[in-house]
Amino acid sequence: MKYEPKPIDTTGIELPESLKSLMEKLAEHNHDVWAKRRMSEGWTYGPKRDDNKKENPDLVPYSELPESEKEYDRNTAEEVLKAIIALGYKIEKR
Repeated sequence: MKYEPKPIDTTGIELPESLKSLMEKLAEHNHDVWAKRRMSEGWTYGPKRDDNKKENPDLVPYSELPESEKEYDRNTAEEVLKAIIALGYKIEKR
């Protein structure tokens, strides 16, 4: 069976400025969930990724990540927020 990804079309969605801080918080959350999972699997910080030793240089707080890694998490969070909006939902802070 051939897999053909069909993501929700978010090309026309522009996140309002009011959601930028939420996007950043979700990016940090995404990193923390990933890091917690890795650590529970026995991974630790290491200066370079080593799958045999289970070491990864990204096992640091979000604020200490290189900008390129933060951008990966931001992109994920941004696409989720855009998909929610594209599906007709409204995001409001209570």
